[in-house]
Amino acid sequence: MVATSAKRSDLKLHENKTLKWYKSSQFTQRGFCSECGSALFWDDGSDLVSINVGTLDQPTGLKLTKHIFVEDKADYYEIDDKLEKHSGYES
Repeated sequence: MVATSAKRSDLKLHENKTLKWYKSSQFTQRGFCSECGSALFWDDGSDLVSINVGTLDQPTGLKLTKHIFVEDKADYYEIDDKLEKHSGYES
């Protein structure tokens, strides 16, 4: 998954009639489309909301900055760029 984040105050939705949330842990909820099931958001209650980049219209203007959870990647996935690599969120 590729994700970015935005300040909660800057996040503007054009429409949210199919947006549903479910509590995935004690601290986190996930937003998804109730019509097609697409994962859209990850919200831990902080000032930032994580956004699944695959849901954004292109061009996004985004650039990759790092890889996280690299030790958990599937064997068919190769990371061959020079970006920072982390075993978790922070290492």
